[in-house]
Amino acid sequence: MKRKKPLLSTSSEVTLGMVAAASGVSPSTVSRVLSGSAQVSADKTERVRQAIAALGFVPNTIARALADGRTFNVGLLVQYFESPFYALLLRGIEEVLTPAGYALVVSSGHWQAEEEQRCIASLRSRRVDGIIVLTGGLDNAFLAALARELPVVVTGRALQAPGLHALKTDDAAGAQAATAHLIERGHRRIAFIGGDATHADAKERETGYRAALAEAGLELDEALIANGDYLEAGGAAAMTRMLERGTAFTAVFAANDQMAAGAARVLHSRGIRVPEDVSLVGYDDLLNTAHASPPRTTIDVQIAELGRRAAAAMLDLLRHGSSSVQPPVPRLIVRESTRRLHSDTAPAC
Repeated sequence: MKRKKPLLSTSSEVTLGMVAAASGVSPSTVSRVLSGSAQVSADKTERVRQAIAALGFVPNTIARALADGRTFNVGLLVQYFESPFYALLLRGIEEVLTPAGYALVVSSGHWQAEEEQRCIASLRSRRVDGIIVLTGGLDNAFLAALARELPVVVTGRALQAPGLHALKTDDAAGAQAATAHLIERGHRRIAFIGGDATHADAKERETGYRAALAEAGLELDEALIANGDYLEAGGAAAMTRMLERGTAFTAVFAANDQMAAGAARVLHSRGIRVPEDVSLVGYDDLLNTAHASPPRTTIDVQIAELGRRAAAAMLDLLRHGSSSVQPPVPRLIVRESTRRLHSDTAPAC
């Protein structure tokens, strides 16, 4: 008995010609989009990528690698696999690299420079075509030397070197906007929970906090500053230390959403309500901040978009040797965790 053909083709049956027909371009144009060997208009590129996604087309990576010596693998150095921040970055990177025919080889450095160097060595041993470094403790000289060997994209720092493209989000401006929002709502006693002081982005967020106070003519009280570690437990510990000092405040700005969540838990355990007693602002706009109780005001650094732009910069380096991709701009997202403070309201903490 003759078998009927399946109504839907599997990804292994989808051909380059089928992608070309579905996107209304020639097979050679599809090949150019996949390889990046020549410029293709944005409209045609988008149509090809949509057809690839719809049909489930899988490029023959092995054949392409044999033809031009590339592996079509990109190394990715993250810091913590369990962090929701890096999960969003990874999603954005995959959204760009996968349709272009590249796979990711991922390693985790845990903010330890020696461990990160070991990860880089491991990625290079797998003959990746380039490496994306998401923040971390590697020094600039190491990254510049690495970029002489293969394309490198790095986030979280400003660095110029041949073969390297850096995407530095303006953390000082984002933190200043967060603090200015609380000042605009009448708060004058604003506590700050910072990140690890050895990290450049943590320093910049504290700089932004201090700048907003100075711009408003408010005196800085060092007793209102406590450092955490960018994790919930660190935010909880910093909030506990702040309360035990007995220093009065009406608002808290935490330098990331995970520490803000830890601070909120401690406030709740002490019977201190958000925002009725204390207003709270975070940073990053992780997925759970919109669903917190109450939904949390935060700075959206457009994490997934940063990932997409890092991947786009890597494709630029692989295809053209340079990139002009810029990082997304942080933006304030006002939700229900902050309220306007009346002048006669006494600090709850």
